[in-house]
Amino acid sequence: MKHIITGGVIALLSVGVWRAVTFAQAGTPPNIAFDIPKTDIDLVLKNAPPSPPDRQLRVVDMGKYNLGVGIIHRGPTNDKPGDPISMIYHDYTAETYIITSGSGVLTTGGTIMNKKASATVNVMNGPSGNGTAGTGAYSRVVQEGDIIIIPTGVGHGWSQIKDHVTYLSVRPDPDRVLPAGYVYPLLLKNQPTAVK
Repeated sequence: MKHIITGGVIALLSVGVWRAVTFAQAGTPPNIAFDIPKTDIDLVLKNAPPSPPDRQLRVVDMGKYNLGVGIIHRGPTNDKPGDPISMIYHDYTAETYIITSGSGVLTTGGTIMNKKASATVNVMNGPSGNGTAGTGAYSRVVQEGDIIIIPTGVGHGWSQIKDHVTYLSVRPDPDRVLPAGYVYPLLLKNQPTAVK
């Protein structure tokens, strides 16, 4: 299992490097790096209100596309096996989840029953919608260390979270629906100092 996870991480990073090289040749990406230190993530998790659980940390203009990174903390779901599973989907952004702590059942794919577009567009995901997991949906337990790649438009929803699940969400945004330059408000006062 360790070899599979390691291989998956290497493949994911390779695709990222390939895309970065491709976009660097095609557009004008930034010439600096953007840090999100663990202290910033901890600050947001500690001080943000419990709802909504999704918090976009940064959206960076990468030249040909935007890239969003968010932190999500979900508490217990209090549902039972067999209960309907609420799902969301995003019209323009894919997501990669990197589970940093906790566990729960993640359901993805299949049909979305009672599908309905959201009336509002949020800074985390751009245009999205919701519904209930239907035929062909796949449920499995995910836990700390797991990485899940959710393509654009694929439904996804959580259930059977006993305690919590916390994860980073990396969102490539080729259609630029996320606001480039966005920084979570708590972090605007907490910019790192350069080492001299």
